[in-house]
Amino acid sequence: MRPRSIDEFVGQEHFFGEGKLLRRMLLADRLNSLIFYGPPGTGKTALAQVIAQHTKSHFRPLNAVSAGTKEVRELLAQARNELETAGERTILFLDEIHRFNKAQQDVLLPDVEDGVIILIGATTQNPFFAINTPLLSRSQIFTFESLSKENIKTIVRRAVADKDRGLGETPIVLHDDALEFLAEICDGDARRALTALEIGVKSTGETKKPIQFTLAIAQDSIQRKLIDFDPTGDAHYDLASAFIKSMRGSDPDAAVYWLARMLEAGEDPRFVARRIVIFASEDVGNADPMALLIASAAWRAVETVGLPECQLNLSQATLYLATALKSNAATTAIGKARKEVLQLQVLTQPGSPNSPCHPNLPPLY
Repeated sequence: MRPRSIDEFVGQEHFFGEGKLLRRMLLADRLNSLIFYGPPGTGKTALAQVIAQHTKSHFRPLNAVSAGTKEVRELLAQARNELETAGERTILFLDEIHRFNKAQQDVLLPDVEDGVIILIGATTQNPFFAINTPLLSRSQIFTFESLSKENIKTIVRRAVADKDRGLGETPIVLHDDALEFLAEICDGDARRALTALEIGVKSTGETKKPIQFTLAIAQDSIQRKLIDFDPTGDAHYDLASAFIKSMRGSDPDAAVYWLARMLEAGEDPRFVARRIVIFASEDVGNADPMALLIASAAWRAVETVGLPECQLNLSQATLYLATALKSNAATTAIGKARKEVLQLQVLTQPGSPNSPCHPNLPPLY
């Protein structure tokens, strides 16, 4: 069900919509090297194939999981030969480009810089960490966003109706609540929605036609919601940031939601407990001294009780901190004090004219 044309492509309107940058570049045949970055199932490979259908260049796909330096060098040699003999450039689509180490990525640099190939790299990892800086500086980065519910519904409806590539040969009645469920639970991943649709239709065992794709079948086709999480990647820090900002904003509902999101995704509860203890002094401080005691108690509970029971202790501490009075005085005071230590003469005794305790200086706290 991958799109075959620009008009069939669904989603990413922020850079591929009508009049947007990448569409203009493609229609004008003025592509340079590109990096597609985003979560799975959002159309990175699909868009690369759409580009292949519209470009006047040769299209060569390669997967960094299975390819090595030898294969890349051979492909680059072919691209150089085609440019010299026929004057035609080559588009190299390198899927999972983050799987290449720095040395392997460096092999691409000379031909990317000389314009022998147009590189399209697809990655689910942050390119600013996973891809060499020289390669990034020669490429444009396009960030793919999770598909909206309406995008997913459009794709699923097409799959039900398409007789050549979809399930159109089989009469199917797609119930509205089943479609709504798929669009909600797949979290913007079109591949998951299509897989669930295919499993549900082909495993019903119904002999009568049309097949009724009901909510119950849809729920049975996706046993558990997949939560995108990488303990060393962006998701780890994004979720932690959302958790802290929710408590800082005194929003207990949001704070406990992000807590649940981290725990369900497999985050280490000790990491969450550490963040809670830090927050108790950094953002609550002496506005509510009990906050640090409760946060420290939650830390000890995590160490002694563990999951799943310690989620109760983390929830209690999170809700207390989110609703507590806030003061960052401890944070600003130690920051100013360290600045004084680094910038002024180091004191050996209190009471000297440049002492922070001197009445002529502004207070730190």
